[in-house]
Amino acid sequence: GGCCSLLTSSSKREWKPLEDRSCTDIPWLLLFILFCIGMGFICGFSIATGAAARLVSGYDSYGNICGQKNTKLEAIPNSGMDHTQRKYVFFLDPCNLDLINRKIKSVALCVAACPRQELKTLSDVQKFAEMNGSALCSYNLKPSEYTTSSKSSVLCPKLPVPASAPIPFFHRCAPVNISCYAKFAEALITFVSDNSVLHRLISGVMTNKEIILGLCLLSLVLSMILMVIIRYISRVLVWILTILVILGALGGTGVLWWLYAKQRRYPKETVIPEQLQIAEDNLRALLIYAISATVFTVILFLIMLVMRKRVALTIALFHVAGKVFIHLPLLVFQPFWTFFALVLFWVYWIMTLLFLGTTGSAVQNEQGFVEFKISGPLQYMWWYHVVGLIWISEFILACQQMTVAGAVVTYYFTRDKRNLPFTPILASVNRLIRYHLGTVAKGSFIITLVKIPRMILMYIHSQLKGKVRGKCISVLLLYLNKRSSNAYTATAINSTNFCTSAKDAFVILVENALRVATINTVGDFMLFLGKVLIVCSTGLAGIMLLNYQQDYTVWVLPLIIVCLFAFLVAHCFLSIYEMVVDVLFLCFAIDTKYNDGSPGREFYMDKVLMEFVENSRKAMKEAGKGGVADARELKPMASGASSA
Repeated sequence: GGCCSLLTSSSKREWKPLEDRSCTDIPWLLLFILFCIGMGFICGFSIATGAAARLVSGYDSYGNICGQKNTKLEAIPNSGMDHTQRKYVFFLDPCNLDLINRKIKSVALCVAACPRQELKTLSDVQKFAEMNGSALCSYNLKPSEYTTSSKSSVLCPKLPVPASAPIPFFHRCAPVNISCYAKFAEALITFVSDNSVLHRLISGVMTNKEIILGLCLLSLVLSMILMVIIRYISRVLVWILTILVILGALGGTGVLWWLYAKQRRYPKETVIPEQLQIAEDNLRALLIYAISATVFTVILFLIMLVMRKRVALTIALFHVAGKVFIHLPLLVFQPFWTFFALVLFWVYWIMTLLFLGTTGSAVQNEQGFVEFKISGPLQYMWWYHVVGLIWISEFILACQQMTVAGAVVTYYFTRDKRNLPFTPILASVNRLIRYHLGTVAKGSFIITLVKIPRMILMYIHSQLKGKVRGKCISVLLLYLNKRSSNAYTATAINSTNFCTSAKDAFVILVENALRVATINTVGDFMLFLGKVLIVCSTGLAGIMLLNYQQDYTVWVLPLIIVCLFAFLVAHCFLSIYEMVVDVLFLCFAIDTKYNDGSPGREFYMDKVLMEFVENSRKAMKEAGKGGVADARELKPMASGASSA
């Protein structure tokens, strides 16, 4: 059927969410189930081949799993040892990292205990072995020979042995002080010319970790408050957000310029010579912060100036969206359920990936140590696993989109809101599970097909040509994401398959091209302002809390971490609002195309949207033949009598 088979022009009956339901895209659901079975096979295979034990308990450089008796491996010395009393993996040189292969380049041994204190000499290592029964040198060297053998420099750990503690659940001795890893971080970071600056940045994160955690929680609270506020003041939300964002941007910029002026007036004669370079770095950092904030504020203000007159339909949709959240309060919690499902799947995926990293047969490397590798076709299982990460993650997100679309469609096409189901969200979930999992599987697979080459290009491109291709695929991905969400809305209305729904939704959106442009620019920009408001508020609070730190260069990493987290949290919450607005717009476009308010063709829309329709009609009549653009914008309108 067509996109509006349930909304025929002669229909007076109310749209029923359970009417004319039929399962859609069943072959894709079966394909998705088979794919998930394959994912389960990969996990089961890795566990059955002993990878789980090697991952959790750890193993030494000779293939022995710590904490248990082992079987002798052919032609491999020191294998088949009884490590029942040696439950922890200890690395002779834990700071020797192989950045390319992402592993520690060091001999690994199974030991009875991790050294909790730094051991500076071989005598300390020997004393630790005698007191704790934990030999930290090679199995071929007795503790009594640590200080006398000429091979101790090769067979014993690198001195000084850093204090370490076992990693919970994974039985590896990890250095308590991870400063040795900072050297490798410095090698990867090229924009910092002075290593002392990098050390100060890292120390700034460690020193202010409580403040960072508190600010992240603040961003979560502010996002929830903004969602509650949206429910009740949606009509004036656009102007409130505009004013608050301008004030927040101006306030943050003003504070940064004030701090710069204060620091510049500080007399250099009072600064000790050792701190002079730090003071100059502080002044330079504050100037960069202030200039960046000023540029951002000016650009934001200019965009608002351009957008100010194109908000009529957006305000009406925002107002109706606020009513949707009042009638469907469970919509607010959708990000939590989706996030919880994604976290559960990601934990499973990461654990299986780690299993795959330790599965396979034991082989000797160039140094004569044991590595576990998969041979034959099974070595490509991780590719299947990566595709599973994208497809199943997109499937979970698509289930959220389908649930929201179904609930909002039910709300829109129910004339008397007192007749809404008791829990429209749960009713939508029920319809999703019974009828539309195949559609969701197909839509998420199409997104996956685009994301995979995008990830490959992002990984391999290093020239301008590659970057252009990556951007083109990013634009295509954004377009497909929009198309898929609209397709789910059409599926929620008519119970058609994904391709039919996508085609029908596309036709409706093309007929409303100018309105779509307005919603996508003004509406999305207003929601972006909400995200900016959360980020600015959290960042301003961070500036105030970090102001006690006179070393302003250490602000950058904590503020970047906090602002990124604040933006992600705000995006998770406001993306639900964006979905509701997009679904309402598609319903509105369908409603105005097939109804005109005359008897027998009554609108389903809210009174606020009816006012917009009336105002648009009056404006078109006044314009007469004067504006082709206005006529195109109102193309889906039927020329019937005015609604009451």
